[in-house]
Amino acid sequence: MKVLVDFDTCDGNGVCMSICREVFDVREDGLHVLQEQPGEELRDKLIGAQVSCPTGAITVKD
Repeated sequence: MKVLVDFDTCDGNGVCMSICREVFDVREDGLHVLQEQPGEELRDKLIGAQVSCPTGAITVKD
């Protein structure tokens, strides 16, 4: 599984971080992806972050 973020679309609102802190971290300088290829155990959280992202910047691929 791979996490992709369109940083041009991301507005750094932190919704993804509130859902999946293991993968996303929003800092003063913007969003950081802590794990680009997280384990399967995080799939449900990542899908939640993807569908909850108000700008649609997150994509989770198998």
